[in-house]
Amino acid sequence: MGYYLKKYWLINLAAILLLLIVCALQTGNSLLMMQTFQSIIALDLRGFFFWELMLVGSWFILLWADSLYEFLQGRAIRDMNNAVRRDMTATLLRKSHAEFHGKDTGEYLSWFTNDVNQIEELAWQPFYRCVACAANVIFSAIALLTLHWSLLAAALVNVAVMMLVPQLFSKRMEKLGKACEAGQAKATGRLKDLLSGYDVLRSFGREQRFRQGAAEASGQIENPKYKLTYVKAFIGAGFECVNITMQMLTNILIGVLSIRGVILQGALMGGGNLCGSLSNGIGNAAQLLLSFSSTKPYFDKITVHSDRIPDEAGGGLKPLDSAITVKGLTFQYDEKPLLRDLSLTFRKGDKYALTGPSGCGKSTLLKLLLGWLPDYSGAIRFDGADARGFTPEQLQRQMSYIEQNVFLFNSTIRDNITLGEDFSDAQVEKALRDSALMGDLAAMPEGLDTPVGEDGSNLSGGQKQRVAIARALIHRRSILLVDEGTSALDQKNAGIVEESLLANPELTLILVSHHLTPERKGQFTQVYDLQAATPCLKSA
Repeated sequence: MGYYLKKYWLINLAAILLLLIVCALQTGNSLLMMQTFQSIIALDLRGFFFWELMLVGSWFILLWADSLYEFLQGRAIRDMNNAVRRDMTATLLRKSHAEFHGKDTGEYLSWFTNDVNQIEELAWQPFYRCVACAANVIFSAIALLTLHWSLLAAALVNVAVMMLVPQLFSKRMEKLGKACEAGQAKATGRLKDLLSGYDVLRSFGREQRFRQGAAEASGQIENPKYKLTYVKAFIGAGFECVNITMQMLTNILIGVLSIRGVILQGALMGGGNLCGSLSNGIGNAAQLLLSFSSTKPYFDKITVHSDRIPDEAGGGLKPLDSAITVKGLTFQYDEKPLLRDLSLTFRKGDKYALTGPSGCGKSTLLKLLLGWLPDYSGAIRFDGADARGFTPEQLQRQMSYIEQNVFLFNSTIRDNITLGEDFSDAQVEKALRDSALMGDLAAMPEGLDTPVGEDGSNLSGGQKQRVAIARALIHRRSILLVDEGTSALDQKNAGIVEESLLANPELTLILVSHHLTPERKGQFTQVYDLQAATPCLKSA
């Protein structure tokens, strides 16, 4: 929390200064009310009008200062929320493939929505309210000191009591904050799962499961939040009881001093407001401090700040010059062997096919080459350089990966191919031609600017895969890994795409396939049958 307040110290300082002016004017208004009331007691009409005009002028200034403060506070909160989301993004980008996919995307979505909303409600807004409370306490104490030293002494006792009480409940509030965050994240993932399975549940007449699941997820969101709310309410009620008691004792002191003529009789009017402001400020600040404890779980998720990202070790993987060698590679999932003592060679510019039944490690081998699965024994070397010396991001700068389930962004075909980079018309046209996508675009009125819809819903499965292939080709990686990347294409278009990939002399191609015709096998430099190369698990 402190990091973001410091990062945007200038806008926060400007807002705080205006807030201090507002609080000072509020305290000043109480003193002006005392003078106005004293003029009435003294039957001083001229003095009454003078102090009343001063009071009205002070209120006008206060209202304008408060409006400017709200503007600056809103801007500071906006900037800090954006910084939190940038750091969440940086944190996600530092995760390994396994770490990232170890959680549902719905939980990450909750980071950017629910978590940031909770941070705003439990950290930023309470911070400013806490500053206001502290300012009101200080200005009220100074004002009371101008009346009599004993009032300040009473205020200090009040502060000591009200600051001690919150320490008894901070751990409890932190625990409730964690439970609230965990429940919301889990519920968001469950709702995402239900919405993704909407068609399945409807087609099988399981609307009741949809309703029940949505209701249970709603409960997971609301119940921890409700518990957090009512516990805060009960603790707050206890604070208020202590607050009222302290305020009553201070009012009694003011009354005694006024009756004895030690302070102005007008203090009975404005003095009560000052005592109330002081006591309420302390009580509210004590409760607001509890909010900071409940935000700790949200900030703990951020492990790196976007402006402090460490440099990657090494200079990155260079374009392939000779070959990729796999030596004695062994890998297992949950203590079940999948690849064992596997040794293969993929030479630059050659074309390779990986075959074998489901479950024998074809897709796993591609993920090992990409650096997504680091827990293996043996060696993977790129021109003699150990793959373990590079991050997955560095490895993928030389490789493109086309998988069975193609993901497309909810934008246009052009954007999904170029990913926002600039390419010449000739480069785009070649990628379209080599991916067999040209014919599809001819039937689309908007051509490359055709919206693909959410996750490519406006395109067929074959069209989505052709877009993915065009995306891989236009970015000119030297190594192309294809995991059943032409499985959704008809025989004619699959043949066109594969012929194009096989005919590209600059491309090192590693293609996974369940079925290869004898004619197609002959076009590859080598076909590796993983069932024969290593013991493999049969699919259930």
